[in-house]
Amino acid sequence: MASILDEYEDSLYRSASVQQSRASVGIPHSGYVNARLEKETPIFNKQRIDFAPPEKINSLVVSSNQLCMSLGKDTLLRIDLGKPDEPNQVELGRKDEAKVYKMFLDHTGSHLLIALNTSECLYLNRSVQKVRALSRWKGHLIESVGWNKFLGSETNTGPILVGTAQGQIYEAEISVSEGSLFGTNPDQYFRQVYTLEEESGPAPVCCLEIERGIEGKFFIIATTRKRLFQFVGKVPEGTEQQGFSSLFAMHADHLPSFREFPASFGFSEIAFYTPKLRSNPRSFAWMMGNGVLYGTLDYSRPDSILSDERVWVYPSDIDITVNKPISIVLTQFHFLLLLPDRVKAVCILNGQVVFQDLFLEKFGLLTRMIKDPTVQQIWIHTEKVVFRYHVQRESRDVWKMYMNMNKFDLAKEYCKDRPECLDIVLAKEAEHCFQNKRYLDSAKCYALTQNYFEEIALKFIEAKQEEALMEFLIKKLSNLKPSEKTQATLLTTWLTELYLNWLGILEGDPSQRNLYLDTREKFRTFLSSPKNKDCLFNNRASIYELLASHGDTEHMVYFAVIMQDYERVVAHHCQHDEYDEALNVLSRHRDEKLFYKFSPVLIQHIPKKVVDAWISMGSRLDARNLIPALVNYSQSASTQQINEAIRYMEFCVYQLEETQQAIHNYLLSLYALCRPDSLLSYLEQAGTNPNRIHYDLKYALRLCAEHGHHHACVHIYKVMELYEEAVDLALQVDVDLAKSCADLPEDDEELRKKLWLKIARHVVQEEKDVKKAMACLSSCALLKIEDVLPFFPDFVTIDHFKEAICNSLEDYNKHIEELKREMEEATQSAKRIREDIQEMRNKYGSVEPQEKCAACDFPLLNRPFYLFLCGHMFHYDCLLQAVFPNLPAYKQAKLEDLQKKLAATSQPSKSHHRPKDTDTISLGKGQQSREQIKADIDDIVAAECVYCGELMIRSIDKPFIDPQKYEEEMQSWL
Repeated sequence: MASILDEYEDSLYRSASVQQSRASVGIPHSGYVNARLEKETPIFNKQRIDFAPPEKINSLVVSSNQLCMSLGKDTLLRIDLGKPDEPNQVELGRKDEAKVYKMFLDHTGSHLLIALNTSECLYLNRSVQKVRALSRWKGHLIESVGWNKFLGSETNTGPILVGTAQGQIYEAEISVSEGSLFGTNPDQYFRQVYTLEEESGPAPVCCLEIERGIEGKFFIIATTRKRLFQFVGKVPEGTEQQGFSSLFAMHADHLPSFREFPASFGFSEIAFYTPKLRSNPRSFAWMMGNGVLYGTLDYSRPDSILSDERVWVYPSDIDITVNKPISIVLTQFHFLLLLPDRVKAVCILNGQVVFQDLFLEKFGLLTRMIKDPTVQQIWIHTEKVVFRYHVQRESRDVWKMYMNMNKFDLAKEYCKDRPECLDIVLAKEAEHCFQNKRYLDSAKCYALTQNYFEEIALKFIEAKQEEALMEFLIKKLSNLKPSEKTQATLLTTWLTELYLNWLGILEGDPSQRNLYLDTREKFRTFLSSPKNKDCLFNNRASIYELLASHGDTEHMVYFAVIMQDYERVVAHHCQHDEYDEALNVLSRHRDEKLFYKFSPVLIQHIPKKVVDAWISMGSRLDARNLIPALVNYSQSASTQQINEAIRYMEFCVYQLEETQQAIHNYLLSLYALCRPDSLLSYLEQAGTNPNRIHYDLKYALRLCAEHGHHHACVHIYKVMELYEEAVDLALQVDVDLAKSCADLPEDDEELRKKLWLKIARHVVQEEKDVKKAMACLSSCALLKIEDVLPFFPDFVTIDHFKEAICNSLEDYNKHIEELKREMEEATQSAKRIREDIQEMRNKYGSVEPQEKCAACDFPLLNRPFYLFLCGHMFHYDCLLQAVFPNLPAYKQAKLEDLQKKLAATSQPSKSHHRPKDTDTISLGKGQQSREQIKADIDDIVAAECVYCGELMIRSIDKPFIDPQKYEEEMQSWL
């Protein structure tokens, strides 16, 4: 557990780091404020491990969350950091004075090599407790191990490389199994493959690293105190398990490529940064005498994977003769140097020290620093204490460094989630582009910042860069929120003005024709942009004024089309006598209101095309709204032009089957005016049923009368059922027409006769044609010769009527004979009826004494009863009880009234002082009245048998139990 002093030290460091960070960021001029409610944790957050070793710590290694620590002379402590409360202690079992020199742990945390200062090497597998000596390794002081990350497993290391203090590189393989623990040695083989040399001869192999690139190519990096070697080559496919001997054999005759630096402090160390687990390292940092060589690894290069190399010299406070660096660790953007009393973090982008952590003297001198590549944790230890660093948000200030290096794309990449920093980067990039006269790029960047709009706009105006200003305004407009309507209105209006000014300048310069066309296309794209549509629509009046002030009618029409302001477009074409274009706009957009508004103008100039357009619109147009245009046009046009109006009206009537009276009346008027031959056919086609005729009969009659179309008038009279007027008018035209009218009132013989008399009078008196008069008699059966005779003058001889008179007399005789026959048949029928009545009076039935009532099953003769022809017999009261519920309400009331009257007549008189004669007369009247009442009751009650009559038939669907009494009846059964 960390002590109070350690916590105080950490808090001081965090406070200083936060203050420094805030001072560097500050409040930018962009409008963003970098306000943070909590203190920001440092990038490298130190934690002291709660561990008090019983002996001093000699060496410490960590990999895959497995920590191994050498304590004292003979103790090895293993800790699974996932289970830190379950440490595992292993004894080395050495009786001599040998000490642990170095330890090496593979990438899986399974294989541990322990190099002793006696030039011996021990091996310990994670799954076992016993340390094994590697006999083949004896006599070599191990300085470095290159693990095989591609073929190794938990029980087998695969071919690995081992570097010694004498400069030799050996290839070896270690395998452990259940049988091998008690049998053969775990080291399978140990053979030399190469020797590294410097100017003075063989040099210790400080570091070894094995990596595999593309197409099976292997890269081996080896370092000495002053040199960095690279061995590159392909291992034949299928022979990877056989090791790297073939790769080193390629360099047997010549030295491999290497980097050499003159200074040296007796050793060197190389560190790698791997971004993801089981991926290749991306960068390296080699700590040597002259500084730190940093670079990236490019596996696509043929001979060397080292790329973008540069040397960062040590900070000025590091003197390699006094306090030289001990270890190095590489992260994504920093390398950490371990000094005897402190840790320094240097940024790989600018070489500046960004972090320094000083350790107290009580902890002792710092011994070693290592990094667990799987969890990216950094470990530091002294002989007494172990520390751990967590790397948190390492890239938080990288954006600022890239920005200062003018690498703006990288800077923006690392501050995407920090808008206040992104704004600073964009502002710096915009200013950089502006200073380098890249005005368009500058405008695009400025549009994304929160800098003052007016300041930027004035900057481009002063530089006379209208194109860049327009780009800035366009980008600014595209970034506005939907709620910022005022800003959008300002920008769209300003952009429209700038576009129009620019187009006006370019249009007058023939040499700038292509630029003019490009600018015009951009302007039209701007006007038609869906994002600007609402803003332009709400401010279309201002845009129209701008376009009009510049005299740009072409774009005014274009803008009106975009705004769907087709009324303005059509009006513009009509003003410029472009009637065909106007009609094309109407036909293309099919707006009914615009058709109604502009049809009066268009039909005056292109009537046929307008009517064609109306017909193409079909039922979408209401022909009633077009009648004013047609009336105005027909009054000033010739007969041939009126035919276009008739053509459209006929289309509405016959194709669209319009029933509006106004349409039919107008078509009727056009027929009466110009096409009399079509008038009568139209009327006949409309029919004679007034309820199915769609024109106004009175208006049609007046119209036809005004134009003298008598046949049409006769037809209308017939439809109106004014047959007398129809016959009167038809007699002026044609007698046959009048005859056809006279036969129409089929149900009214008197009227028909009257009409035929009109025709006969006309024929006799006006035409003086006796033969025609006689023909009228034969055409109408209602007319007799005596009806026609008064119309003839006195001088007419009877010879002309002899045949007609004879026929009339014969008809009268036939009629008299018919009447006689009917009278005889009536007399016979009356005689038969009287006989049937007499027979019914004499009909009787017999009742036996034992007969019972069909309803109550009691003896019948005990009470008054009824006997029906069907044989059923009922007591009077039983029959009344059965019939009464099924009688209509009015009969029930009448029956109750008759019963009351009957009861009243049966009561004896209370007066005993009346004369005898008076009593006799009164009694006679009472008995007669009583008999009549009983007969009326019998008519109601005994009209038919209750079992055989219609009453039984009507009661079929009646329920056996009254619905109102159903619940009561159901309860009685429970």
